[in-house]
Amino acid sequence: MAKKRRPQTQAAQPRTGNTPVPVVGARQPCPCGSGRRYKACHGREASHAAVELVQRPFEGLPGEADWVALRELVPAATVELRLKGGLPEGVPSVTLATVLPMAWPALRRDNGAVLLGLQNDTATGDLSRDLADTLQRALTAEPGTPVAAGRAAVDGPRLQDLLDTEAPFEPQVHTGFEFWVENADNATGEVAASLERANAAAIPTVRLAGLDAAYWCETPEKNHLRWVMTVPEEQLLDALARLHAAGTSSLGEGTRLVGSFRAHGLTVPVWDLPSSMGAAETEKPAAALAERLAVALADDSPLTADERRARGGLTSRQVTLN
Repeated sequence: MAKKRRPQTQAAQPRTGNTPVPVVGARQPCPCGSGRRYKACHGREASHAAVELVQRPFEGLPGEADWVALRELVPAATVELRLKGGLPEGVPSVTLATVLPMAWPALRRDNGAVLLGLQNDTATGDLSRDLADTLQRALTAEPGTPVAAGRAAVDGPRLQDLLDTEAPFEPQVHTGFEFWVENADNATGEVAASLERANAAAIPTVRLAGLDAAYWCETPEKNHLRWVMTVPEEQLLDALARLHAAGTSSLGEGTRLVGSFRAHGLTVPVWDLPSSMGAAETEKPAAALAERLAVALADDSPLTADERRARGGLTSRQVTLN
């Protein structure tokens, strides 16, 4: 029996000329109209044109470790940013946010304030340059509008060129995403429902006082300490192995060092904590651990056999996030 033929539909006509093709998700239809997925069409061309991967995109910025934490680990947080030369006219503030509604790269509020989203897919291998491009476009966007994804010029500025590197980087961790809207208490309808859904999915997270980029978080089974460190990876693993072999790498009874992440050129050791150990109870033992770690980092003697075995175990439990 002959197979039935499917009805013929008119194929979409690809774009011609020099009209730029917007950046979309890899599996979405290419905006050029070819009918192919973006990754198999203009996305392939874009990926070939991407700049070489920058391993430490936030190096040279104040709070590099916190930039990494907010990009990879923290659900809801904001940081006020200062620009070199001050803010442009009509822009009362620039705020870095972990994530924005609808995963917008940036948003210009009705009052002219700019929110820059950190947890977004970017088009090139230099996250700093991509974010700087988004920030520049947000500064000139119409008030009350989101900023779409784009592709930064290979020779465009980076965050290190736009931000005041003398200004402190002070994250404010939030319990929810109320910072998305200017009057969250009065939100109704779909806005209120969207906030409720986002808040329900957020993992409770606290930045520990007195420590750099150390974040406690709560999960259903157990709690965790995830600590972003700027010490070179090999040196840090040696020091942690010394502590582990000596039985001093934990934060007390019921806690243990379980491994580490690699993220944007930095290492993030992770400790399991009992569910009864809150953020406040974690601060003092974490500070004591920091002192022990400083001593171990200063030790440049060869590792013992036990320390080498401990290091091998830590290395085998590393996970690369990017």
